[in-house]
Amino acid sequence: MKKGETDLNLLLRSMKPVLNKGEYVFCPVKENVNIEIGKLIGFFKEEEATTIVIERAAADKMTLTYSFVFSWITLSVHSSLEAVGLTAAFSRALTDAGISCNVIAACYHDHIFVPVNDRLKAMQVLTRLSEE
Repeated sequence: MKKGETDLNLLLRSMKPVLNKGEYVFCPVKENVNIEIGKLIGFFKEEEATTIVIERAAADKMTLTYSFVFSWITLSVHSSLEAVGLTAAFSRALTDAGISCNVIAACYHDHIFVPVNDRLKAMQVLTRLSEE
């Protein structure tokens, strides 16, 4: 696997946010739930339950419980899992704009989940941060 970028200034200039189509939800599920892995955006096992991230339509079809609906923004820069400050920088910018975010860092990119109604404003904030 190619090593990702660690230089914060380069990461910020190169992050190029991309708004993915669709609506996404975080759902707590018990281990006996049968979910096709291809439908998952992500999951994390916690003591209380496994939290899955999935398209809202799929969650509704499976009658899964969720409390909030998100849009999904991907930062297209290949960021290293060892990079310092990227999450802090974009979460501060979103905080200053009054936008909640939930972040998943994967091997190649950072993925930001923001309230559906704030998606366009979040894209503006992240694009502006990248251009500064």
